Amino acid sequence: MVEVIVVGGGHAGCEAASAAARMGARVLLITSSLDTIGQMSCNPAIGGVAKGTVVREIDAFGGIMARAADRSTIQFRMLNRSKGPAVWAPRAQCDRTIYRRAVRRLLEENDNIMLLQGTVAALKLRGDKAIGVTTVDGRELAADAVILTAGTFLRGKIHIGTETRIPGGRAGDPAAVDIAEQLEALGLEVDRFKTGTPPRVDGRTVDFSKLERQDGEMPEYRFSHFERVPRPEQRPCWITWAGEEVKEIIRQNLKASALYGGAISGRGPRYCPSVEDKVVKFPDAERHQIFLEPEGLDTCELYVNGLSTSLPVEVQLRFLAAVPGLERARMTRPGYAIEYDYYPPHQLTPWLEVKAIERLFFAGQINGTTGYEEAAAQGVLAGINAVRRARGEEPVMLGRDTAYIGVLVDDLVTRGVDEPYRLFTSRAEFRLLLRQDNALKRLGPLARELGMLRSHEVEILQRRLEEEERLLESSRTTRVSPDQANGWLELWGERPLQEPTRIAELVRRPRVRLRELLRASGVELALGDLEEALMSVEIELKYEGYLERERQAARKLSEMANFRLPVDLPYLEFKSLSTEARQKLDRIRPQSLAQAGRIPGVSPSDLQNLVLEVLKRRRQVA
Repeated sequence: MVEVIVVGGGHAGCEAASAAARMGARVLLITSSLDTIGQMSCNPAIGGVAKGTVVREIDAFGGIMARAADRSTIQFRMLNRSKGPAVWAPRAQCDRTIYRRAVRRLLEENDNIMLLQGTVAALKLRGDKAIGVTTVDGRELAADAVILTAGTFLRGKIHIGTETRIPGGRAGDPAAVDIAEQLEALGLEVDRFKTGTPPRVDGRTVDFSKLERQDGEMPEYRFSHFERVPRPEQRPCWITWAGEEVKEIIRQNLKASALYGGAISGRGPRYCPSVEDKVVKFPDAERHQIFLEPEGLDTCELYVNGLSTSLPVEVQLRFLAAVPGLERARMTRPGYAIEYDYYPPHQLTPWLEVKAIERLFFAGQINGTTGYEEAAAQGVLAGINAVRRARGEEPVMLGRDTAYIGVLVDDLVTRGVDEPYRLFTSRAEFRLLLRQDNALKRLGPLARELGMLRSHEVEILQRRLEEEERLLESSRTTRVSPDQANGWLELWGERPLQEPTRIAELVRRPRVRLRELLRASGVELALGDLEEALMSVEIELKYEGYLERERQAARKLSEMANFRLPVDLPYLEFKSLSTEARQKLDRIRPQSLAQAGRIPGVSPSDLQNLVLEVLKRRRQVA
């Protein structure tokens, strides 16, 4: 028998399997097709604002997304570079085929992971505990915990226009119906969301002379902290626009859209809208930006990012021809919308276990999220906790001040979703603490404690932590003289020194750079991958005051988090709380006062009264 069964081979499932296996558990990953493990079903890109930091957090746990992205990057850009390194956001355009192959290879390199092609028909239950699964071909497979990562496959339905409706989890793959019906029959609350994808075009038929070229940058950067693989051959992206002609074609055909013609009832993502949504909701916009992104090195196909649609094929052909540079472009695949089941995540614990079914975990789009990175992040946490729960150990929860993964999961289980959830930096209260450059420092020690890092990875972590500490100490104790510093200060447009000054104090000036000051003072600098430690130290020193304020706020949040709320509190009986607060607290059943405070509709006075109710109950029990 295996310890953990993972259902689904997408980004959540692959990371769940990898995380559990790295903790020493025997894992069985079941997917309907082994050929589509790690498939990038939509945009072939990894990272971006907030998302890039999540990829680095996954990597700090030894995950596979960063390693697969590094192996398949055909264009890399660091977003937000004009705003300073504290908010930099790495993003990689990937070769879709290389990425998928890399994911499977990384899974198969772990002897604790077994792969099985099959479709799960039902969960096996003993009372309210998951003990395995049954496949459609009759196999019964036992496990100590089950992680369901079904993506858009649960009763998935593809829409192209109002007439074409195809059951499927994505184009070419069947929907999962049996297990969706079982989950609903078990009493879990279920709802529908929708997402979509744009058409693809043959790059040989594009007039690139009318497009703006966008090349990559920072060839030295890698997502992974633990390895440095060579990049494949690089490719440019291209920028064009959907103007008034495109908008008019769409306006004339809105009733033919599955979304606006009534064929779809599920809500779609606000921040990755279809082109129909853009035309309807932003009528004053003169034009909408479109990116033509390469699908890979072995194909001329281009992904038309910005034209996600559920319009009929003939309408898609018309509006493509109205885009500058695409007048004669040949469409290789039409865009489509897909509608699918998800389970409102207030039904989950903060460690992603289904409250009603012990040792059953949900991760990915089944929880109402959108995006590869959000799915993979949930997979890591579900994989960790499936193993710990199976072994009778306390689950792991990540705080909002610890990781974007913690922000994501807390938002899901506390605030719920009314549209597909996408992670943004604005969702994090402590985003200066949660940077892409310090992900390893934040989460590496926990990964080491959980046994998720190999011996050479532990050595890399230790070197990184020691180097940061050495650089911080050197910066705070070393004084640089006017003779050593003034040449650089003049170059940076900063006022000269009159007397020796500590480097830590001098580097707070906006244009001053730590590297040059350390070298000028004779401090030895590490080379290679450890140079990222230098960036982190410079940010820590330059934004020290802001960071300390965030840390103080995080400590206050931690104090509230330490005020635990019993799981069996009779919230509906607490008349000192508002009706809305009682109902929402009873529905979500928060773990702590801090989590209760993040529930919409629970006021500060409700929190104060809740504390009094809990203290009164404790006295009664005592």
